[in-house]
Amino acid sequence: MKNLNLTMLTDFYEITMANGYFEYGFKDKIACFDMYFRKVPDDGGFAIMAGVEQLVDYIKNLKFEKEDIDYLRSKNMFCEQFLKYLADFKFSCDVFAVDEGTPVFPNEPIVTVRGPVIEAQFVETMVLLSINHQSLIATKTNRIVRAAMGRGVMEFGSRRAQGYDGAMLGARAAYIGGCIGTACTISDRDFGIPALGTMAHSWVQLFDSEIEAFRAYAKIYPDNCTLLVDTYNVIKSGIPNAIKIFNEEVITKGFRPKGIRIDSGDITYLSKVARKMLDEAGFQDCKIVASNSLDEYIIRDLIVQGAKVDLFGVGERLITSKSEPVFGGVYKLVAIEEAGKVIPKIKLSENVSKITNPGYKELWRFFDKATGKAIGDVITTKDEVIDETKPYIMFDPEHTWKKKKVKNFTAKKLLTQIFDKGQCVYTPKKLIEIKAYCQEQINTLWEEVLRFECPHKYYVDLSKQLWQIKENLLEKYSD
Repeated sequence: MKNLNLTMLTDFYEITMANGYFEYGFKDKIACFDMYFRKVPDDGGFAIMAGVEQLVDYIKNLKFEKEDIDYLRSKNMFCEQFLKYLADFKFSCDVFAVDEGTPVFPNEPIVTVRGPVIEAQFVETMVLLSINHQSLIATKTNRIVRAAMGRGVMEFGSRRAQGYDGAMLGARAAYIGGCIGTACTISDRDFGIPALGTMAHSWVQLFDSEIEAFRAYAKIYPDNCTLLVDTYNVIKSGIPNAIKIFNEEVITKGFRPKGIRIDSGDITYLSKVARKMLDEAGFQDCKIVASNSLDEYIIRDLIVQGAKVDLFGVGERLITSKSEPVFGGVYKLVAIEEAGKVIPKIKLSENVSKITNPGYKELWRFFDKATGKAIGDVITTKDEVIDETKPYIMFDPEHTWKKKKVKNFTAKKLLTQIFDKGQCVYTPKKLIEIKAYCQEQINTLWEEVLRFECPHKYYVDLSKQLWQIKENLLEKYSD
């Protein structure tokens, strides 16, 4: 997989348009595209940016092989000069992206690509694929992690993921979103995400008795012994047998048992009984792990009902974001350049949410100096500067009479340049650093934005200059 050339992982119309641009003399025309999304999955208050490192890897390795050119030639649709251009293809765009782990909001430019239109258009599919998938999983994971209220969440979804890359990169995104580890071994090897797991029911079934299965496992792993107790009967056999083996095979070797796992039944009831039995046996430090088709709502209910669960293993509903499995990011042309001058472009629609914000832009986040909390975001033209020494008027771009004067603030640019004229200027952070940064940034959001139901709408406004550009284009094209 590491050597797989993904250049041709693109929608076919990227190539037909590229050929058209080439033949029409637009090969060197400079264009600017934005990626943004229109709605937070699950009607949440925010999403989490992820997938930038994989996008960088794709662009760095962008190269048409001989078999790619031969395939395109066989379609009898593309001119030979264009095919030669592809054979000598070299990416030369500027690319900006919001840092991984950053909370992001609808209609914000989270990736911007500026450069020759063929190149900027061609990377559309992989920009969307890379960012949409991992941002979706990171966002869903964080909802689940927040529902767990400080209890560890483990990503257990490899076998239910949509393809091997969905499992591997899904584990990466889940770690950014707050998981403590993964069941996916290759994600530990490649990304350094702690691999976690003990046994399946098949281990217990393979032996003549449950206690024999527990004993065999404990003998092999006395220092890391977690037993799956629901193969037959949690209360009547699973917990009693686990306690017996902990005493005979773990304690006698100088270790403490790590935990038990419950994968079926009424988790609240079973965990309460299990906790009482373990405590009475002197294993107050033995953790109780729960799994079995969990999500943020089930976990929240378990905790409200008093379930004695210390760790959650979450699989299919996390790795596929089952409740809303589409992130919905889009990639739109927002400007071209002629004689060095930026010409903003807009897409209109009867659906107001599909009207684009035009121009080559910058994204800013305002933080309150007194509290450190995020006040709101402002999208400006690329050349605008925010003066932190003066009050700033934020206003709703649709309901312009709604205004807020912001004082005593700092303004931070959120878009980081990752390619400069095709040269990578991005230094990847360690994944554990991205995870920590993600939690740090979520802590800057007000509690009202973190609600699962009816979260407070976070302010994402346009600068006065950008708003005026948009209004002028709306008036121009609506006649």
